[in-house]
Amino acid sequence: MTSSSGVYIQSTQTDPEVQARAVIRACHERLHAMIATLVEPESVTGGGETCARPPSAWCAGELRRHLAALDETLYAAAAQVPETQLVVRALRISSATLVQRIDALDAAEDSTATSGAAKAIEAVLSVHQAVEEMVLLPALAALPGAVLPLLVADFQTLLDGGSLGPPAVIDVRGMPREQRHPRIFARYARLAPGETFTLVNNHDPKPLRGEFEAAHPGAYTWTYVEEGPAQWQIRIGRSASHD
Repeated sequence: MTSSSGVYIQSTQTDPEVQARAVIRACHERLHAMIATLVEPESVTGGGETCARPPSAWCAGELRRHLAALDETLYAAAAQVPETQLVVRALRISSATLVQRIDALDAAEDSTATSGAAKAIEAVLSVHQAVEEMVLLPALAALPGAVLPLLVADFQTLLDGGSLGPPAVIDVRGMPREQRHPRIFARYARLAPGETFTLVNNHDPKPLRGEFEAAHPGAYTWTYVEEGPAQWQIRIGRSASHD
């Protein structure tokens, strides 16, 4: 198989979807390692020396940033699709529970309270992340219009402190053909109800509209602003009235 990054063998380490899942798994492992340092008053190194655990306020901030980045990228892409709406609702409920536990961690005034809050976070987070890895990621990979590698790349951008910067216009005329639809759908995934962006193309993108109808029936808007002959502009939005 081929992709914008070159040739790869499906379901191997060169497959972009496999690489995307590896990024999420690495983030999960990092969070668990961080929380583990809070469960005990000290972290013991292999040489028998001890080192102070990271400040609980810093850990709480990292956890909140992780949850917010997931919600803006992977959850947003799956929230409006019937096949994945329920799993996103469940993940957002457990995210809200995690935020409550994180607030308790932030408010902890001694090592005992910190350890208790960390244990509570670990219990919820383990189940939460299992659902992400075993249910949400495979479902996103199978959805038309939800390109997992692009969504995970956006997630990583937010984790690294960057901004996705919602462009009002996406001009795909200079993009490689295989990147056009994935980038458009990734932008659509970040729209709030009632928001729009304008697509600029050098032809009428009827196949793209068919993909939108298959992936988001009744949830999107499609308005021609300019109809050729050299340039087409289409205002694409998320319907404000769609549940």
